[in-house]
Amino acid sequence: QVQLVESGGGLVQAGGSLRLSCAASGGTFSTYTMGWFRQAPGKEREFVAIMSWSGAAYYADSVKGRFTISRDNAKNAVYLQMNSLKPEDTAVYYCAAGWTGPRTGVAPRRSNGYDYWGQGTQVTVSS
Repeated sequence: QVQLVESGGGLVQAGGSLRLSCAASGGTFSTYTMGWFRQAPGKEREFVAIMSWSGAAYYADSVKGRFTISRDNAKNAVYLQMNSLKPEDTAVYYCAAGWTGPRTGVAPRRSNGYDYWGQGTQVTVSS
C-alpha cells in the first residue's frame, strides 16, 4: 500500500511562488507515474501535471510555463514548483500515484486513473 503526504501549500499573493512536496512510502516509487491534480470549490478534480517513471513531464495548458514537476527517486518524493501564481490557481492540490492505465486504458491525465491519493494541501492565491 502506497501512502502519499503533501505539504507546502499556503496563502500567497498573485505573482508569487510556492513549492509543493509529496512524500511517498510503500510500493516501488521509481516505477510509478506521479501526478498532481487540483480541485477548486464546486469544481471537478482536474489534471495539473504528471511525470512518468522515466522523467517525461506533461502539463495542463493552464499551468504550462508557470509550473514545473520534478521527482527525486532517492527520496521517494515528487515536487510541484508553482511560479507566477494566479487567483484561479486557488484549489486543494493532490498528489497521485499508481497510474492504472496499462490495465484500465485510462489516460494519465484522468483523475480516475490512479490507485493512490494524498490528503491534499490548500493553495490560496489572493489578488
